[in-house]
Amino acid sequence: MVTPAETPRRTARGKNPNRSREHNRRVVLDLLRTHGRTGRRELAELTQLTPQAVTNIIEDLIAADLIVTAGRRREGRGRGQPPHEYEINPAGAFTIGVELAVTRMVTTVVDLAGTLLYQDVTPIEESGPDALLPAIGALVERLRPAHPGRLMGLGLVMPGPFEIEGFSGVGPTTLPGWAGIDVAADLRERLGVPVVVENDANAAAVGETLLGVGRDMREFCVVYFGTGIGLGLISEGRPMRGAFGNAGEIGHIVVAPGGRPCPCGQNGCLERYASLHALRERLADAGRSLPAEDLGSLDPEGDPVVAAWLEDAAAHLSPMISILENVLDPETIILSGGLPTACLDAIIDRLSFGPSVARRSDRVVPPVIRGQSGLLTAAIGAAALPMHDAITPRLELSELQETISKGATP
Repeated sequence: MVTPAETPRRTARGKNPNRSREHNRRVVLDLLRTHGRTGRRELAELTQLTPQAVTNIIEDLIAADLIVTAGRRREGRGRGQPPHEYEINPAGAFTIGVELAVTRMVTTVVDLAGTLLYQDVTPIEESGPDALLPAIGALVERLRPAHPGRLMGLGLVMPGPFEIEGFSGVGPTTLPGWAGIDVAADLRERLGVPVVVENDANAAAVGETLLGVGRDMREFCVVYFGTGIGLGLISEGRPMRGAFGNAGEIGHIVVAPGGRPCPCGQNGCLERYASLHALRERLADAGRSLPAEDLGSLDPEGDPVVAAWLEDAAAHLSPMISILENVLDPETIILSGGLPTACLDAIIDRLSFGPSVARRSDRVVPPVIRGQSGLLTAAIGAAALPMHDAITPRLELSELQETISKGATP
């Protein structure tokens, strides 16, 4: 496996006008989350806020139980007591993530420091909203009192594409029956907390941003192996969702013209070669099955069926990787999702590339790397979604909200 080298973290800057108070809080909270325990003076220098502004924000965040005093600096200098330092309070808040796949529901609970507190994989037979929305509501109410701090929100991820016209069928890699339903509004009404709904690939990308190998990067892609295959895009530290929430839908790009028929109505889609569904088809042809609980046992070297699929998947994924590099110029492309780490590494080893803008001698991170979250990637990403919305600096949004709250015209 290749791992990214250390890269300097680009810190969001604060703004001293009072109208940017919410943004400034997010900047300080995000900096403490990424840098660890830090003193007031360092926070002021890194955020370019005044010492008094930082002091006020620290007091607010302590009152909200989001940060705690971490003691005094160990290497104090000069006379008097060394200054206090502050850090994230893991017990101050938590988030719940739910991934809905074709055959299973995966649940995670993550605290404010990004620690995984709970995980569960439950097979599902009824995949429609009438059965699953009440089940998710009951699940959250059961988990809520079992963890300290306040519930910051719920993240729900589902396989895309969402609300697409012109497809001849939803196929075996998507969930039927959810079109036209405002899932976030339904769950917000049931639970009374913020709810973020996202496709699985974008959720995986957010998870890598907050809790994985993307922590120190602002521009990267995640190729996500779910039942199908999708792409999560992070630009300037934020997910790129597109106008209708379907940015990164690479599974239905034709990579083999005239190739295998796809339920979308085309032939030769990437999903027909490089996805868990394609692997299951290979195994079924050999008289074998692959239950979700057996994914971790896949052997990329000793199993000839798996090895043949890996070769085929890498051959069809390679041109897509080159396209992503040349079109998006990311810092790296992360392979992540429902495959065991040995299989992801095997695909990376088998990729071949043509010329691209990513072939630079001065790059810090390899062109393609493996994600860190393993088989729980999308569910951890789901839990990261409401955290990302709550603490990631978003100056233009906070300014708009404060302008509206004052009754002015933005």
